[in-house]
Amino acid sequence: QVQLVESGGDLVQAGGSLRLSCRFSGPGFSSSYMGWYRQVLGKQREWVARISSGGGYSNYADSVKGRFTISRDTHENRMYLQMNSLKLEDTATYYCNQWGASDDAYWGQGTQVTVSS
Repeated sequence: QVQLVESGGDLVQAGGSLRLSCRFSGPGFSSSYMGWYRQVLGKQREWVARISSGGGYSNYADSVKGRFTISRDTHENRMYLQMNSLKLEDTATYYCNQWGASDDAYWGQGTQVTVSS
């Protein structure tokens, strides 16, 4: 059974930081690339960052490169997203899932990040 639980979202001022957490479980998840995604209401979900199964490889969308850091605890099946220098345009609901998960896949509730000026 797939389980995806995101947490850590909050209201933060521009320039501030947040750390998101994801607890995940399900067939193949521990051996898969995992990713963070975000979605603004009314817009398509977009990819933010991804990390390899062992945590040794990661890459980022251009919009967050240099500000966000993805990490993964392979023993606890948890993933994190450290977000620094937050901007207004980072406001969104953030989700975690396997890399390449389709819209039809199971998605958790997400965690809301709101950046204020």
